[in-house]
Amino acid sequence: LSVGIIGAGPVGTVLGQALAAAGHFIVGIATTDEKNIERAETLLPDVPVKTLPAILEEADLVLLAIPADQLAPTVNGIAQNSMWRSGQLVAHTAGEFGFEVLEPAVSKGVIPLAIHPAMTFTGTSIDLSRIRESYFAVSAPNVALPIVQALVIEMGAEPIVISEADRKIYFEAISVANNFSKLIVNQSIGLLESVGIDNARSVLAPLIRSAEIGR
Repeated sequence: LSVGIIGAGPVGTVLGQALAAAGHFIVGIATTDEKNIERAETLLPDVPVKTLPAILEEADLVLLAIPADQLAPTVNGIAQNSMWRSGQLVAHTAGEFGFEVLEPAVSKGVIPLAIHPAMTFTGTSIDLSRIRESYFAVSAPNVALPIVQALVIEMGAEPIVISEADRKIYFEAISVANNFSKLIVNQSIGLLESVGIDNARSVLAPLIRSAEIGR
């Protein structure tokens, strides 16, 4: 597939890397943020930064890796300007939503996919190995479910199907686990720093990794 990425944050660039490694062709990235452009140049050095219309024109698969609160307005704005192409695959990475948020694009003939990686991204090549240990929540209309599952498997992760009705509970569970983990780790760092250990993060990192492996 020719793949266009809208948004070059940690998620978009790393998933772009994973899709490229699976044999897909990344036609371009649409972003105006300087930090994101720099990240894209590092992780996807041969992929050009292009305008949104150019991405939409060239890509068989459009990956919307943008903040959740920007998703609906972006999808609707593109639909109002008649830039979606019939038969185009459109995937988003926002954990809050299933594929129904893409309805304005569906009305123009696209095939909607939801892909949420249940992992924390650093925006570095380290994430590629972490993908292989992770699960991605997926949803799509029944006819397109094998497509989104195959894409996730190609990227090296394990797909888990989450229904539209269960999406809210799924995201709550992921958010609670993520926030709780950060809270506990930050508390531990604070305690170590309070007794004069300046490199508390470095001290805890091997312990946390070994604890995960030992589960």
